[in-house]
Amino acid sequence: MLRFAWAVPALVLAAAGLQAQYRAPRHDAPAPAIGRDETEYTYYAAQGFQFERDRGPAWVLAEHRRLEHALAGVTPQRKGVVDAYVLAVGLDSDPVFGREAREAGKVLSRRYDAAGRTIVLAGSDGTAESDLPRGSPDNIAAALARIAETMDKNEDVLVLYTTSHGAPYGIAYNDGNEGTGTISPGRLWAMLDALGLKRRIVMISACFSGVFVPMIGSDDSVLLTAASSERPSFGCFSDGDWTFFGDALINTALRKSQPLEAAAREAKGLIAGWEAKGKLDPSNPQIVIGSRAAAWLTPLEARMPKAATAPVGRPSISLLDQVVQH
Repeated sequence: MLRFAWAVPALVLAAAGLQAQYRAPRHDAPAPAIGRDETEYTYYAAQGFQFERDRGPAWVLAEHRRLEHALAGVTPQRKGVVDAYVLAVGLDSDPVFGREAREAGKVLSRRYDAAGRTIVLAGSDGTAESDLPRGSPDNIAAALARIAETMDKNEDVLVLYTTSHGAPYGIAYNDGNEGTGTISPGRLWAMLDALGLKRRIVMISACFSGVFVPMIGSDDSVLLTAASSERPSFGCFSDGDWTFFGDALINTALRKSQPLEAAAREAKGLIAGWEAKGKLDPSNPQIVIGSRAAAWLTPLEARMPKAATAPVGRPSISLLDQVVQH
């Protein structure tokens, strides 16, 4: 009987373990009220904002430690070498963005010889709680500041990739019901300008991401967006591995040893074909390459690996019947 008494709790615990599956963050609470109407909301969104709610002290400490660990791992630049510093960010806790940001970090780090100089901020990949810092506006600001203080801004390059939902006022940050916010073109420009990050490749996967072109595009930079300022982009189904833009640009074109402009045009062509197949309105991705960008882009891309790598995950086009705007 004694053996049986011990066995019952063991069986209960084992059964509980089998049932204890990871649950993705819930997105069913209304966003905090910011403005009295859409005009006022758009005004506040243009400043860039972040709200957090129902965060316990232990969670705050754990997040602080995750961010501290990620930033501490950034290694110094090499004098005489155009080094790339990669920041890949999933701003929304839907798993597709977490998966895309993680793989984007790997692809961009390999392409641009950025091992030890890559930071990934993202929520869960859909299988377990994320061990990475969130892709929140505040964490992005801290990561950019860490990169800026480590690189030689007259020699090195920022490579920034973001993936999330978007709106005409910018890219959205959502961490379940707990975190919400936005990064507007003005806010992103202010951060980059304050830190002196002029040499940069910025890639934004989101609806209406062309709104960033007027402020982020410059003679010294490269900017690629998933859509024009007036169009949605596609592919943000939670059980997918890629958005259309991420699949075409990161998972396909940038895995090859080809110049960035050629890769961007290949990606644009792939997306156009997928949209035509799905009878979707064209997203019209934007490609803006500054007149002085070749000065740093040419030596940076001269070190690209010659061998291509194979795409990973399910192609976004394979789940076309589930496509929703993002």
